[in-house]
Amino acid sequence: MEKINTLKGFLVLVIGGLGGMITNLFGGWTDDLTTLLIFMGVDFAMGLLIAAVWNNSEKSETGALSSVSAWKGLCRKGVSLLVVLVAHRLDVTLGVNYIKTAVIIAFIANEAISIVENLGVMGVPLPTAVIKAIDILKNRVEGDKS
Repeated sequence: MEKINTLKGFLVLVIGGLGGMITNLFGGWTDDLTTLLIFMGVDFAMGLLIAAVWNNSEKSETGALSSVSAWKGLCRKGVSLLVVLVAHRLDVTLGVNYIKTAVIIAFIANEAISIVENLGVMGVPLPTAVIKAIDILKNRVEGDKS
């Protein structure tokens, strides 16, 4: 029993340490980063549902669930997070505090658009308040581009 507790303590230490290091690389844990990760998870889950239940995925030839398509989707999301990491390092290097936030907002807008498209495929109506919120995000992103 003592060996199990020692192993458990070691695993908690390692996972906590890695989590702390990763969080530090991103400049700390922020609400916008939490929102981005939630949107990414929802979009990925909806993509799996569309492929598995509706057989209507644009990511595979047959529209059905494909491990290759799912893997590519996860890789895209991982690369998006790497871009957020790079944006944070640019903030640090340039002594500013807005590049990471702008990048996160842009990725949140992209994920929101994808979620809306997925809802359309599923036939789920979208509340007007959500549509307006997405429009606000789009305008913020377009404002950052100009």
